[in-house]
Amino acid sequence: MPGADALARFEAIGLDDLVAEASLMTRVDRKYVLPRAELPAVLGHLNEQTRVLEIDGERRFGYHSVYFDTPDLLSFRMAAHPRRRRFKVRTRRYTDVGTAFLEIKTRGARGATVKERTEYPSSAADLLTRGARTDVASALAAVGVEPGRVTELGPILATRYRRATLLAADAVARATVDTDLEWIEADGRALRLPHLAIVETKSGSAASDVDRLLWRLGHRPTSVSKYATGLAALRPELPRNRWARLLRDSFA
Repeated sequence: MPGADALARFEAIGLDDLVAEASLMTRVDRKYVLPRAELPAVLGHLNEQTRVLEIDGERRFGYHSVYFDTPDLLSFRMAAHPRRRRFKVRTRRYTDVGTAFLEIKTRGARGATVKERTEYPSSAADLLTRGARTDVASALAAVGVEPGRVTELGPILATRYRRATLLAADAVARATVDTDLEWIEADGRALRLPHLAIVETKSGSAASDVDRLLWRLGHRPTSVSKYATGLAALRPELPRNRWARLLRDSFA
């Protein structure tokens, strides 16, 4: 990918060390959508003390996520009509190694995102097991979702992409760089955006060094959700005002 060579100048960090230094399960996320061709410039300006996640000699990894929602798309609509409290439920499979996790993301009244993550059977990544629904019900109760709604959750959308993960030089923030972006609905409809990259920074309440670099290079945070924005792009009849400019320009 453009920018792959730029990753080579950074020292590697293993997964255990990355989690130990900056797990950031409670964090503020900032997302940036930029042309993939501009990645070399971004990576080239990062502090040379930045480290990149490396596993078995690889620095980019395949992700396959399945998002679960109710038939009336409660999770989507909570994102489309911005509310202080919202949720997202997905399984995430690391395609290079075959491991999978259940991830439950909730956003509280103060805007911080809390993510609960547990190991999950890779063979069951397209569905929610009984135990998973119990965990989901407990997490979603904190954002006011009735337990009965959890029984309605089913697979709505899958995403695939390649990701590189960076630990900032100050070791208090992370950034991910996603390319080869693809969305697939259950009926086979698909959206592929090879010309784009999504960069996401994860830090405390203060902006990270990576954020400030992106700002200096003319990139600003934008409201984008792989699930909600992708679903709106695939289904024009859904509410899309929140991402109208992004859908018109970058996702066209």
